[in-house]
Amino acid sequence: MEPFEETQRLEVYRRRLGMKHALTNVNGKIWAFIDEEMELEISRDEEQMLTIKLTNQNGNIEVMVSLVYAKCTQGERLLLWDSISDLANIISIPWMIGGDFNVICNEEEKLGGRPVTEAEVRDFNNCINVCNLEDCNFKGSKYTWWNGRTEEECIFKRLDKVLTNDKLQEVFPIIEVEHLIRSGSDHTPVEINLKFSKEEVIKTFRFLNFWLKEESFMETIKEHWKAEFEGDPFALFHHKLKKTKKALSQWSKDTFGNIFQEIATIEEIIKVQEAQFEANPNGSNRETLHQTQAKLKKYLQREEEFWKQKAGMEWFKEGERNTKFFHTIVRGRRSRLRINRIQDEDGDWLEQ
Repeated sequence: MEPFEETQRLEVYRRRLGMKHALTNVNGKIWAFIDEEMELEISRDEEQMLTIKLTNQNGNIEVMVSLVYAKCTQGERLLLWDSISDLANIISIPWMIGGDFNVICNEEEKLGGRPVTEAEVRDFNNCINVCNLEDCNFKGSKYTWWNGRTEEECIFKRLDKVLTNDKLQEVFPIIEVEHLIRSGSDHTPVEINLKFSKEEVIKTFRFLNFWLKEESFMETIKEHWKAEFEGDPFALFHHKLKKTKKALSQWSKDTFGNIFQEIATIEEIIKVQEAQFEANPNGSNRETLHQTQAKLKKYLQREEEFWKQKAGMEWFKEGERNTKFFHTIVRGRRSRLRINRIQDEDGDWLEQ
């Protein structure tokens, strides 16, 4: 595309989005749109990364944002890792870096294709560790890219990430990242929300009923319900309980993962497999689709049991699945648990 045509196209998108600024990097691969509430300064303009300093109108918050579109080969990406490391040494304000890194961190971030080798992920992982960056947690499917192919050639990967330094986490205690539904691209859009305040939440231990259906559950209990000392019965019981709760929490994470994230991931895979079966309805594609659908059914049952338990509805019929209804019930229970007034010794009511 000619530079003039690219500029025109950029301006069209800027107006459609209602943004004040529109800019692109040196090779036109990265586009950025900034609204009128922010002032910007381009810090670095490179082939694989565009770094911008953003300042709000009051001038009391400065954030460095690096947008990434990495090269496809390991050798070409070395320049990007060097650039990120250089920035990490000089940036002293909140910093967020995100985009398409074109590489994964481990085997769990890939489905299909050849096995992941240590060599292909080593450079990226080393860059993250050396720069003291943190990979943000996210909602939605664990994969952000699909190669557009089917059957044995079908590959899913998590190529898009959001990394932050500790200063950004101090200014914005809540960093929400969500992988949205893929549409018109082989990459999933990523939505990021930064929030100032964070309610202090004490994470309590929650026993989930569907744990009982796993054979390894009782093995975990037996293994950790042991004490390495003798003493006061109450202290001994407290020690056992604390030790077992910690073990069960880790066991649940390793065994089930995040059931809501797993559901989103499996649903995305089924969409591809359904299209694959429609295009080529052979026995192999049918079996693959049925296996994935069975896996989804298993996770949906766990989700149903989770909300059923949380809502405390023992009377709910097996098989009926209405997550929205469960959410409503749970919110209703919370409101009923709130104390709005209390009666004192004289019989007078004190209201909130």
